Amino acid sequence: MNITIFGTGYVGLVTGTCFAEMGNTVLCVDIDAEKVEALNNGHIPIFEPGLENLVKSNHASGRLIFTTDTARAVKHGSVIFIAVGTPSDTDGSADLSYVLQVAKTIAAVMEEPKIVVNKSTVPVGTADKVAETLSAELAKRGVKIGFDIASNPEFLKEGAAISDFMKPDRIVIGSNSSNAGRVLDQLYAPFNRNHDKIVHMDIRSAELTKYAANVMLAARISLMNEFSNLADLLGADIESVRRGIGSDPRIGFNFIYPGAGYGGSCFPKDVKALIRIGDDNGYATQMVQSIEQVNNVQKTVLYNKISKHYSGDLSGKTFALWGIAFKPNTDDIREAPSLVIMEALWAAGANIRAYDPQAHAEMAKHYPGQKGLELCSSRDEALEGADALIVITEWNEFKSPDFEKLGDTLAARVIFDGRNLYDPQTLKSMGYDYYCIGRSQKLNSP
Repeated sequence: MNITIFGTGYVGLVTGTCFAEMGNTVLCVDIDAEKVEALNNGHIPIFEPGLENLVKSNHASGRLIFTTDTARAVKHGSVIFIAVGTPSDTDGSADLSYVLQVAKTIAAVMEEPKIVVNKSTVPVGTADKVAETLSAELAKRGVKIGFDIASNPEFLKEGAAISDFMKPDRIVIGSNSSNAGRVLDQLYAPFNRNHDKIVHMDIRSAELTKYAANVMLAARISLMNEFSNLADLLGADIESVRRGIGSDPRIGFNFIYPGAGYGGSCFPKDVKALIRIGDDNGYATQMVQSIEQVNNVQKTVLYNKISKHYSGDLSGKTFALWGIAFKPNTDDIREAPSLVIMEALWAAGANIRAYDPQAHAEMAKHYPGQKGLELCSSRDEALEGADALIVITEWNEFKSPDFEKLGDTLAARVIFDGRNLYDPQTLKSMGYDYYCIGRSQKLNSP
């Protein structure tokens, strides 16, 4: 098929690339001329394992095209995906201005029927707004051209997006049109060969499914973090608790790791948006609100442990910080717990020597010229001259350091671990003051 993708951000670029990999001709359009030029020159604006090679090979084959020409893009695709950003507005709602602007752009130049698919994460009812916008713009032109609307939410994990797209656990297609459903079935057929993974539903249900999935996962994280804070107070070991509850097949082990809080481009935004959707419909989403509140508090837990260790006096202290991205295998620092911790440390007069395998460029853009910040080229370099180590992101290279060498490099053997990577009793036996999440029982036992 000829496919058009509006937006070359995370979702748009992965979607377009994977469709091209299956033999479709995909034209990705973006208003950012600099980004389009970079993509045409083989420079990928995000880090996602496996993506760069796929983009380059499909671009070289002519199946993946990048352009700023919106008229060409609309003419090209029989199916047009809207995959632009829906950032949180000031009131927490999803900002639909980019989505609706794309709808106007499509209607302004389309000359034949199109299937327009919302790939962006959008509130329930957005498909209706897109349809209304298309109809209004076509009416302004005085033309009658048919179109179908569908919702096809993405379920991509940053760091595993290619695998998630190529081998999906489900493909949700929301449509009130048999034509759109049939065409999207054909488009997704190469990803649906092992067994039927396509779940058809009405458009509004598809729109809600995306929010419900992300909020459900965020709820598991926040609930586990609540348990970890109780474990600290009660002298229990959250790792034992995790194994005890995860062994129940009704619960399982996914998304029950305690830590420094969730971040990224999806969970925080979607939790806020669902709260706003409830408010707009006269319903107080009490549990969803609690998810956000718990997460906001959790991002301060590790800093509070740091402050308590130093009796509230952090002025002039230098901390090595391992991990900036909100999770491993991405360079995404949006809403990352590391940002909250670093800003609190700077406010207290501390300095930070930070290392992340991928996020330095994003960090430099986020905090240009930041006083008290040095971005280091390796985990070992970050330790030099540091009073203590803070671990925020569970990159593989942080999981098995040489603790003797580490202890000899730090001014004191002190580690603050926001991901529970290390064994408390082992570090205690090596003379470390080791602070983690919900494992005080292990630290205080003989």
